[in-house]
Amino acid sequence: MTAPRDREGRLAWRLTGFVTLCVYIFMFAPILATVILSFNASMFGGFPMTGFSLQWYGKLLANEQVLTAFRTSLWIAVVTAIVTTAIGLVTAFALVRFEFPGKQVLGTLVILPALVPETILGVGLLVLIKAVDQPRTMVLLILGHILLALPYVVLIAQARMVGIRRVYEEAALSLGASRRQTFGEVTLPLLLPAVVAGALLAFTISFDNTSASLFWRPAGVETMPTQILSMLKISISPEINALGTVMVVVTVGIPLIGGLILQGLTRLRRRNEPKEEV
Repeated sequence: MTAPRDREGRLAWRLTGFVTLCVYIFMFAPILATVILSFNASMFGGFPMTGFSLQWYGKLLANEQVLTAFRTSLWIAVVTAIVTTAIGLVTAFALVRFEFPGKQVLGTLVILPALVPETILGVGLLVLIKAVDQPRTMVLLILGHILLALPYVVLIAQARMVGIRRVYEEAALSLGASRRQTFGEVTLPLLLPAVVAGALLAFTISFDNTSASLFWRPAGVETMPTQILSMLKISISPEINALGTVMVVVTVGIPLIGGLILQGLTRLRRRNEPKEEV
C-alpha cells in the first residue's frame, strides 16, 4: 500500500511542478519577448531579429511626450511613496500599540482599498467626482494613488511592529524619554526594513498604475502606463517595446536594488552589534 501511495505523491508533485512552470512561462514569456524585441534593428517587431540596435531607446530620449510622461509618473510616485509611508507607519503604530474605540473599523477601512478591484474603485471615485462637480486634478490623482498604496504599507509596517517587543520602548520611557523621542530613536530604527519596503512598494504601485490613472488623471496629462496605451492606439512601434522595457527595469529594478541595500545594511548592523556574554 505504501509504494503506490508514494508513487501517486511523486506524480502529484511532478504534475504540480509542471503546471507551475507553465504558469510562469505564460506570465513572463511576453515580458521577455518585449525586452528582447526592444533591441531589434528592424522596425517590424518579430522573430527572427534582423540585428542588434539601441535606436529605439534613442528615439525614446528624443520623444518629448514620453519624457514628460516619465517625469509625471516619477514625481507622482515619489510623492505617493513619501506620504503613504508616513501615514502608514503612524497608522500601523496606532493599530498595534494602542487600544481605542473604532480600532477594528479603522483597520478594516484602511485595508478595504486592497480588497476592491482597481477598476471598480476607479469608476466609483470617478462617479463621485462627477456627482459633486469636482474637476479632475493632479491632487486628486495623487490622493487616489495614496489610497491604493496605503493598505500595503500598513500591512508591512504592522507585520514589523508585531515583531518589535515592547520592552525596548518601555526601557526608553523608564529612562525619561518622551513618547516622541522613544518613537524616533528606538521604534523607528527598528522599523527601518518596513519603512524601506513600504516606500519601495508604494513607489512601484504608483509608478505602474494603469486602470485607476485612466479614470483620475486630468485632461491632457499622461503617465507612463497611459502613454503606452495611447501609443498602442496608433500603431505597434518598436518604441513601445523599448518603453515597456524601461517600465520593467524601473518597477522591478528599484525594489530589487532597495532590497539588496537593505539586506547589506541589516548585515552590517548585526555585525556591529555587541555580542552578549554567556
